[in-house]
Amino acid sequence: MVDAHVHFWDPSHLQYPWLEALPAFNHPCLPRDYDKDSAAAQISKMIFVECGCSSDQSLAEVAWVSDLALTEPRLCGIVARAALERGGRVRAELNALAKFSLVKGVRRNFEDEVMDFCLQPAFINGVRELAQFNFSLDICVRHKQLPSVNELVRECPEVKFVLDHCGKPDICHRILDPWRQHIALLAKAPNVYCKISGLMTEARRKQWAPEHFRPYVHHVLECFGPEKVMLGGDWPINTLGGSYSEWCNIVDYCLDGLDDIAKTRVYKSTAESFYRLDDCH
Repeated sequence: MVDAHVHFWDPSHLQYPWLEALPAFNHPCLPRDYDKDSAAAQISKMIFVECGCSSDQSLAEVAWVSDLALTEPRLCGIVARAALERGGRVRAELNALAKFSLVKGVRRNFEDEVMDFCLQPAFINGVRELAQFNFSLDICVRHKQLPSVNELVRECPEVKFVLDHCGKPDICHRILDPWRQHIALLAKAPNVYCKISGLMTEARRKQWAPEHFRPYVHHVLECFGPEKVMLGGDWPINTLGGSYSEWCNIVDYCLDGLDDIAKTRVYKSTAESFYRLDDCH
């Protein structure tokens, strides 16, 4: 399995302002800890996704994770933070990121920004800059922001996108619409992919059952197809909703019925292709 969405952090090394509100996570979360939680999952490769450190430390985060990769050979790619709202001025930041061979894409998390944050002209121009570096964009939003995301991807057909956490549907209340319509429209864009990840944190802890996730996972697979869907553990954030093993059991349950070729795409080859992991050590 390729885990296409992993977080590591060390508050003694970098600053993460959001951790102040989550004391349970305000400590180092490192590869050795991930190994303990994911031991049964047989992870062969992983993608690190930026963790919301202070904006002036984004490059330092990439350097730190690149150092981690020297002793963690499964760490094959980095999705770095970039201030895309700076428009064309973000080019200098992207140039600096491009010097790190593990950087495959960027993310500017805007789930807590205003609804149309990603439709600002400067943000759209910043996203367009990614194509020059062959960087993809991870999109982390809440389900109510999906209409804006649909407009963004239409403005940037030359950029590859992947929607994190299936667009954070309202699994807690088991609401499917209008999320389903937004996902179906987004999937029509040939340059947009989707991660099945982070769903346990959208459900009510200890009150979910595997069947609660199935309609959401099946809809993503139906709309995108296995060739544009990948898996992510969203560790350690996923532990807000349950253990890594529980997440793997949910995925196995939801993918039951797919043939081996389709499962291989979802578990492994889609992420390898999207994040260009052929040269991974």
